[in-house]
Amino acid sequence: MAEGPQEMRAVYARTLVELGDENPELVVVEADLMKATGTGVFAKAHPGQAINVGVAEASLASVAAGLSVEGKIPFAATFACFASRRAFDQFFLSANYARLNVKLVGTDPGVTAGFNGGTHMPFEDLALMRAVPGLRIVEPSDPVSLAAFVRLAASTYGCVYLRLQRKAAPALYDAGESFEWGRAKIIRDARQSGREDAVVVALGALMVGEALMAADILAAGGLGVTVIDALCLKPLDTALILERARLCPKLVTAENHQASGALGSAVAEAVAEAGLSLRFARVGVKDEFGEVGTQDWLQERFGLTAANIAATIRSL
Repeated sequence: MAEGPQEMRAVYARTLVELGDENPELVVVEADLMKATGTGVFAKAHPGQAINVGVAEASLASVAAGLSVEGKIPFAATFACFASRRAFDQFFLSANYARLNVKLVGTDPGVTAGFNGGTHMPFEDLALMRAVPGLRIVEPSDPVSLAAFVRLAASTYGCVYLRLQRKAAPALYDAGESFEWGRAKIIRDARQSGREDAVVVALGALMVGEALMAADILAAGGLGVTVIDALCLKPLDTALILERARLCPKLVTAENHQASGALGSAVAEAVAEAGLSLRFARVGVKDEFGEVGTQDWLQERFGLTAANIAATIRSL
């Protein structure tokens, strides 16, 4: 059975400690945010494998790249706004272009940045990272998938961008569930109940949870909604998405990000290139900057809610 909610950053840090126990080549690199990321426990458990570069995010990416050259497996974490906008050039060239093995972790994505406000609210990080050739991009949806993808990242050579919600999230998967790069999961299958009126492809703990609640809202009105947990933005599981789109030509994407440039765009491209005719809509931020506020208020402000997903489905 799936466990209850757990703080995602605690799961991330705990998994790194376990990996550090197993492999002395694994290194955690931070830009003075170990408390925020939760990796202080790793530094205590493995002081020789933890590096704090200070408030210098570009150096974070460059140091991680240098460690990779020396055969280390660096997990470098900072707020997603800095991991993408501030350290993009160094991550692009020093790590990706050089075909190295850097795992960059961007925390507090989208509206989960909350009171840090518009300057710290990354609605564009996935769009930037999606343009990097060969980069794997994952946004786990629960503690189980997070721990699994941290382990998978550590065991897979190559660069990874892991988008991490720090706050608590309920478990959607049972312990021991297997995950793969580029493989999505159907976590609610309306076809099994005999009626499928729409398919929602959602990314990340926040929007997968909202998509499931939207499916409950619509089920009360007799509509069946399938929910797909994308998990990986790149490589995207286009095979599964197109298979379900052919069966039910009403498709919605949901992401805690600009509606353009990331999941919505990737799915739209796949659908268009496959020549499918369907009704399609994207739930995401509509070309706006972030603001200061509580997460609940910000979700309402930018339409990242179950109610808006349900309304979008009804509009199809």
